Amino acid sequence: MDELGPADLRILIAQQVALPYVLPLAVRLLIEETLLDACFYEGDLLLTAVNAPASAWALLPELGARLRTLITALPDTAVAGLPRGAAEELARFVGEPAPLL
Repeated sequence: MDELGPADLRILIAQQVALPYVLPLAVRLLIEETLLDACFYEGDLLLTAVNAPASAWALLPELGARLRTLITALPDTAVAGLPRGAAEELARFVGEPAPLL
């Protein structure tokens, strides 16, 4: 295996393995397709990334800012199609009050 695929990145992030190296790879994919279906459902890589520890994101401030920009550009209809609680997780990462759904 030469490269880590989206599903591999999702697993590594969820298990908090090598986050300073893995998160940039994930964000690169999310820039191309923000709601990428890595394994289970549309947006699973994004939701896994935003749930990475704040300490990992603190090491990558520019990358976190880029991901926040991608999230705020998502249409409400796209966010509404994500699993229950996803809108709140995204809002928490972006630093906005949770939407009233």
